[in-house]
Amino acid sequence: MRLEVDIQKALGAFSLHASFSCENGITGLLGPSGCGKSLTLKCIAGIERPDKGRIVLDGRTLFDSEKHICLPPQARNTGYLFQNYALFPNMNVRQNILCGLRKEKDRKKKEQFLEEMLRLMQLTDLQRLRPHQLSGGQQQRTALARILASRPALLMLDEPFSALDAHLRLKLQIELKDLLHTLDLPVLMVTHDRDEAYHMCRSIAVMDHGFLIPPRPTKELFSDPGSLCASRLTGCKNHSRARKISEYELEALDWGIRLRTAKPLRDDLCMVGIRAHYFHPSCRDNRFPVTFVREMEEPFEWVIQFRTDRQEKSSENLWWRLPKDRRPQQFPEELGIAPVNVLPLYPEETGGTEADPAFAEK
Repeated sequence: MRLEVDIQKALGAFSLHASFSCENGITGLLGPSGCGKSLTLKCIAGIERPDKGRIVLDGRTLFDSEKHICLPPQARNTGYLFQNYALFPNMNVRQNILCGLRKEKDRKKKEQFLEEMLRLMQLTDLQRLRPHQLSGGQQQRTALARILASRPALLMLDEPFSALDAHLRLKLQIELKDLLHTLDLPVLMVTHDRDEAYHMCRSIAVMDHGFLIPPRPTKELFSDPGSLCASRLTGCKNHSRARKISEYELEALDWGIRLRTAKPLRDDLCMVGIRAHYFHPSCRDNRFPVTFVREMEEPFEWVIQFRTDRQEKSSENLWWRLPKDRRPQQFPEELGIAPVNVLPLYPEETGGTEADPAFAEK
């Protein structure tokens, strides 16, 4: 299965530009609230209509503005799991799942598939209960069973863990990931949580202010985010304006230091990022003098803020995170950073979808 999306949509002053493709497996749409993630899913599902572009699922055109094709939601064969699960409150688990089997006319096949869904989602003993009698995880599995019962060619999950507490969220992430890996179809998952995206997704597309950067393998994105937006969304705390000095050296302008990199630098270098866990007092590379500012204790780590001796006065303090058992007795006079942990950042790419001024003014 393959999903291809290249769409634009204007909503007041907001413009969505999404151009990407994905195949079987879980692809994350990672971005802050209001950046266009859920709107992208709704356009694919047919709940919202793009102003222009194309959506093709497994070779079948769902939307094409030039050919005037716009299939209704019920004809798209997509499954959309809403944030609140949207279960029918007056129906029990069994009845809710049967709603997904309404197109199946053969009673025997319908009953067999229902029993399979109940078993797969571990709902057999709960099938007579109504939504208000279920936990958040049980409601989620019921809603997912109802969607899968319709045999969708694409599954879309909109912040599937947002209503759950931290402990249950992690437990369900593990369970849902195992389940989704057994399905032979593409899955799009909207999230603003970097840890959730890292745990769940094989690849991740970053979204910001309506622009989507096409999916990249998850570990590759976190190790080399490439842009300021991706760097921030993947949790990097320290950023500085930067300029290229040579093929493997840059100047961090806000910090007043030069840093060597492991990868060759492009000429359009504009920023540099360093994750808070990457500083080390005994690292021999990229060493620079530092001054302690303040510290904050967390349950399992210390967060230490510091400044370099040539840092711009208007720039923010740098963050250094370290486990409690590794906190130095005395704050070091210098810190170092391995070249492989220096993150060069470049102007954001939008996957080939250029902003059209006439379109933006619609």
